[in-house]
Amino acid sequence: MRKLISTGSPFEKTAGYSRAVVQGDWCFVAGTTGYDYATMTMPESVEDQARNCLATIGKALADGGFAFADVVRAHYYVTDRAFVKSVYPIFGETFGDIRPAATMIVCELAEPEMKIEIEVTALRRDA
Repeated sequence: MRKLISTGSPFEKTAGYSRAVVQGDWCFVAGTTGYDYATMTMPESVEDQARNCLATIGKALADGGFAFADVVRAHYYVTDRAFVKSVYPIFGETFGDIRPAATMIVCELAEPEMKIEIEVTALRRDA
């Protein structure tokens, strides 16, 4: 059974995507930037943006019946190589014991205020 999860972000409707899609025991969370969707504001620092990304992803996972412990793959996109050392410890707080397969890419993102984007894939663990 397929379940679509939304954060209520206006980008989801405009661009025609879901924050996450649950298909069976899998959950695919879309690329998530650092917006605070309650206020539709973007913090200045990459660290605060990373924390917002993870909070949004955590909520999407929970809404789908998953947890961070179920994450098996993470993709990180940052706009400046200098941000890598700043965000590693933040990722470690969330994924340090989980240790999903992960990739980090330095690239441009859709809007200039965006400094980081994260997407994850989760597989429900056997109980």
